[in-house]
Amino acid sequence: MNKKHLWGVAIVLIISGIVLYVDLKGTPVAQLEQAARNINVIALIAVFGLMLLSYIFEASILAVLSKRKNEPQRSKWSFFRIPLIQALFNAITPMSTGGQPSQLAAMIQMGIEGGRATSLLLMKFIIYQIVVFLAYVTTIITGFHMVATKFSGLAFFIAVGFLIHVTSILFLLAILFAYNWTKNAANWLMDLLAKFLNPDRVNVWRKNTLEKIDTFYHESQKLKKEQGKLIVCAVLTVLQLLCFYSIPYMILVTLNVPADWASVTQMNIMIIMFMAIIPIPGASGGAEYSFQTLFATFISTNGTLIVGMFLWRFVTYFFGMILGILGWIFKPQKVVSPTND
Repeated sequence: MNKKHLWGVAIVLIISGIVLYVDLKGTPVAQLEQAARNINVIALIAVFGLMLLSYIFEASILAVLSKRKNEPQRSKWSFFRIPLIQALFNAITPMSTGGQPSQLAAMIQMGIEGGRATSLLLMKFIIYQIVVFLAYVTTIITGFHMVATKFSGLAFFIAVGFLIHVTSILFLLAILFAYNWTKNAANWLMDLLAKFLNPDRVNVWRKNTLEKIDTFYHESQKLKKEQGKLIVCAVLTVLQLLCFYSIPYMILVTLNVPADWASVTQMNIMIIMFMAIIPIPGASGGAEYSFQTLFATFISTNGTLIVGMFLWRFVTYFFGMILGILGWIFKPQKVVSPTND
């Protein structure tokens, strides 16, 4: 971690602290005490368990993808620390841009060659994006009307987040099923940009874009040939997301607030769509606001809402940061992979 990352941590803590202070300032202490007394300890343990299971399933995906003939045995910790480190750097970089590079660094530290590590992460990314896309589409179809009728302002930002995700997914699918057309379209777009921008800069963009298209296409073809791994990893991704998306519902259970799992989970998925367009590390400020706005539907007292927001933010964000720091500090034994595939 460098100074830039430490600034990210500082920004997150400051903004989250301000939000929490403003909420606590206007909330009677008696309400907070009542909400704290109502906490179901067993359900609270289950909340942390869901977050840990989400990390375990994600680590298992990489373990499955990396398995091949004559592959050396690596410790479970070496794989488990990868999603923890990703959670840390997703949290402290704008738009979660630090997650992928940090995973790559962690895999190199455990002995997987850089090119192969990039390939494995790209395979994982393809599977994840497809599953997330299906989750988003299902949620928008079945639950967007609920948000749109009650919170029209927030619904607009959720729709923008959804469009950004759909655009990225359509681009990935175009590479998978219309490779030549996608390359031609990319070249046409770069030719258009070159008429208005510095041609040398545009040529750099063209080179990087075409290289990424080629890499993505070739890795997707490898994945198609390993259908067994594809199915297992898709199932593990579904389980990973189910655990993560179910955390707000379990927090309501922890606070003894009656709620429907499907409705709460739909709202949580839409919050995540909204958070994706906030260009601040950890989507600080916007995440707390969106949680309070949407979950006020289920929680009647302000004290319970504040406690619920704090638990949700800590489990899904700060808990991962803490584990990620431990993952970064305690490096596994390096086991070098064979050079031949």
